[in-house]
Amino acid sequence: MFHGPAAKVGKDPASDYKTRLGVWMFAAYSIVYALFVFISVTNISLMEMDVFSGVNLAVFYGFGLIIVALIQALIYNHKCTAKERELSLLDSEKENG
Repeated sequence: MFHGPAAKVGKDPASDYKTRLGVWMFAAYSIVYALFVFISVTNISLMEMDVFSGVNLAVFYGFGLIIVALIQALIYNHKCTAKERELSLLDSEKENG
């Protein structure tokens, strides 16, 4: 049995904003990740160095990458939701005159 979407799906007026924001966030994260890979490849002894309470830099940096990704996801969601609300208010003001 085929089930359609629960709500009508139309053009997303915030899609350009979301795309631009996503690309910038991806680029920023890629730089941080590339630095992790670069250090891992070129200076393994640095990654073995203890940073905090017996945890080496590789593990610390790895958890940092995960935390940065989660923070970016929250920021992306917050900014996109705010932009969607802003654009929907502008559309409703246009409709009401």
